[in-house]
Amino acid sequence: MEVTTPRRGEKKELVAHALTNAREALGRKLADTATQGRLLERLVTTLGLPDPPKRIEVYDNSHIQGTNAVGAMIVAGPDGFIKNQYRKFNIKSEGLAPGDDYAMMREVLERRFKRLMAPAPEADVLKPKPDDESFPQWPDLVIIDGGRGQLNAVSEIFEQLGLTQVSLLAVAKGPDRDAGRETLFMPGKEAIKLEPRDPVLYFIQRLRDEAHRFVIGSHRKLRKKDMREAGLQEIPGIGPSRKRALLHHFGTLKEIERASIADLGKVPGVSAESARKIFEFFHARPG
Repeated sequence: MEVTTPRRGEKKELVAHALTNAREALGRKLADTATQGRLLERLVTTLGLPDPPKRIEVYDNSHIQGTNAVGAMIVAGPDGFIKNQYRKFNIKSEGLAPGDDYAMMREVLERRFKRLMAPAPEADVLKPKPDDESFPQWPDLVIIDGGRGQLNAVSEIFEQLGLTQVSLLAVAKGPDRDAGRETLFMPGKEAIKLEPRDPVLYFIQRLRDEAHRFVIGSHRKLRKKDMREAGLQEIPGIGPSRKRALLHHFGTLKEIERASIADLGKVPGVSAESARKIFEFFHARPG
């Protein structure tokens, strides 16, 4: 008899909860019984890598309707995450279409890898710099968030730069963004689907989630910096008089950011609609 996965309602929530518990249990088990080295060995078998990667770089980007766009890179190796080598990239491309994730990823990777390339003495071309013990270093594996389209876009960048020694992996979210149902893509290979409890999938999820956590944190810092510089007047419909009223009522911009819609609506001169706009300005979900 064919078993189907619930798509909605209470049963779907129960399945999601069970998978979350299973991943957490697996994480504890991995921490207790498996070394990072063994996970990297399994990664070699699953992805067909030439050797266990000594350095993995994972990339993600974040924005709100194309504004405050920021990219980020996290680094992992045999001993776990290497946080002192994480990097963020403020997107600088002019004329970037709002939400153009391909263009943002292209800028981040070009900036990252061109720093690792040196002009060849015999011609006006780039060639890889030798590896050393300090940043920058060459990754063995690059992981990006996305599907076949993102993979193809990054593959073109690698080809243009002549990066043949770096393996590339794209991790596409499952239906309804469900963890455990991801699809893995690599250049020139069939798509890979792993079981939700596969330790390799769990390891890849951990890497992706760490990159997402880091890029969202970087994005929020950038937004807060812009808000401190621009003030509340950046919010549509919030002029000097309402700004003064809000600051008089709450005292600081930070307290305004923390306020609920109901609390914002209690400020004289701030309508329910204005309160909603102010709240959404501070709490809009990055893309």
